[in-house]
Amino acid sequence: MPALTSHTLVNHPMSNYERPFLVSGRNTIIHKQKKLDLILINDDRDPVVIVSRTGVKLFTEEVPSSRAEAKERYMDLVDIASADVFGENKTLLFVQALNNKEYKIDYSKVGTDLFIRVHQENYI
Repeated sequence: MPALTSHTLVNHPMSNYERPFLVSGRNTIIHKQKKLDLILINDDRDPVVIVSRTGVKLFTEEVPSSRAEAKERYMDLVDIASADVFGENKTLLFVQALNNKEYKIDYSKVGTDLFIRVHQENYI
């Protein structure tokens, strides 16, 4: 079997799937594709949040049951605790949205006005 090289890894089918967001630091997600909304799933007990081109808010629809279903609805499921995102659930999450605002999602304040709020008006 040939040795794995960086060229081999780049051509691997899973690495060709480009996510519509970037992870920055320990708790920041940067939304980068306006054609796909991000469905942020933190923990089973926490409410689901949607990041769209217009901002961040609670997701009140039924969560897609698979990535394929999400793709049909122009969404991408983002499991915060998965190894390819942060590797653990987060109490505090920052989201840089396409509307040029950075949002602060504080899961310790669920049910209050402080749960999702604009953290920075112009982050660029």
